[in-house]
Amino acid sequence: MIHKSVVQTSKGKVARVTFSLPNSVWADMIYLVGDFNGWNNTSHPFTAGRDGAWSITVDLELDREYLFRYRRDGEWMNDNAADGYVENPYGSDNFIVVTHEEA
Repeated sequence: MIHKSVVQTSKGKVARVTFSLPNSVWADMIYLVGDFNGWNNTSHPFTAGRDGAWSITVDLELDREYLFRYRRDGEWMNDNAADGYVENPYGSDNFIVVTHEEA
């Protein structure tokens, strides 16, 4: 699940995006990887909640489309709740999250 909201920060408005995965997803570690972090495999770890569900919240620039994937225990994982997807040069898909401000 992906939840987006627009919030005012000291640097202006941003899209606050929460990526979450259910407690049925078993893993030792899950990371959010995308063009917003230079496709760094370890810079954005998810946190497991008390109920076992995984989540991470990031602030992203408004009016953009970001490519992302999840990395679960060294393996790529898909997200069917993404705003879209695009084929990548490795024979799989990158997922898209759109941060347009709602009117």
